Amino acid sequence: MRRQTSYRPDREDWTYHVVLPVVGYALLLVSAFAARSHGEAALIAVAAATLLQLFIGIHNSWDTVSYYVLVRMRNAKD
Repeated sequence: MRRQTSYRPDREDWTYHVVLPVVGYALLLVSAFAARSHGEAALIAVAAATLLQLFIGIHNSWDTVSYYVLVRMRNAKD
């Protein structure tokens, strides 16, 4: 991905590919340490982190399919 020159990642790409996954994994790590003393809150944090990762994956998949359909297929016709 770093070698390609046809697309430069913008702020949204960095947010969905780097920042939000790190936040999700950090939330899982914090919930692991909090599980002993705050069990119910830790389970809610695990659920929130799981949903965050799910929505990030859906967003990234949608971006990939959209790019392929709208850009790559248009360039293939030309």
